[in-house]
Amino acid sequence: MGFLDILLGRTKAVAPDLDQLFGLPSAALTLQAAAGFTPTGTGAVCFASVEGGAFAQAHQEVQELLDADAERTGPPVEVSRDEYGYSWLVSRRDPDDLPALVSDLHAVNSALEGSGFGPQLLCSVAGFQDTGQRRLGLVYLYKRGTFYPFAPLAGEAQRRDNALELQVKAALADDLRIEQDLSRWFPIWGAPGL
Repeated sequence: MGFLDILLGRTKAVAPDLDQLFGLPSAALTLQAAAGFTPTGTGAVCFASVEGGAFAQAHQEVQELLDADAERTGPPVEVSRDEYGYSWLVSRRDPDDLPALVSDLHAVNSALEGSGFGPQLLCSVAGFQDTGQRRLGLVYLYKRGTFYPFAPLAGEAQRRDNALELQVKAALADDLRIEQDLSRWFPIWGAPGL
């Protein structure tokens, strides 16, 4: 970054660091101890919708990669589209096997990135819930290399539990690279598993 960039307030973009996803299993232990949330076994990768043969080939490669996992007991990766036009590649695993889910999310992101679809990648999310059935997603922002909590209120149309999100932010500060700019904590309404 040059002197002119500093004067004009431009910042250098943070390179994606998909290995940050591997911090989720240890963060899940902290989250369970601090707030009583456990993994749901559902995770997803969100990207701007892409059509065409190149994406179909990349999706096929992701499918084959994940289907090769002999331990997979759930359905293969599903593709869904939300009401905002974003696409989600969804993986479901045993809730007690968060490391396998994280490996799926990492593999999907890596495969799409390797196929040239990195600019379309938006985020990845791993789902959690507590005994009161409150839902929580730990969202990884691909382009920022950071995480943030997203807690939709049950039964409330597009309302969030901001107090819970801030509680989780504080609890996970030592486990994950938390996004400090709260304006980047985008709601992911309609995300699979939340």
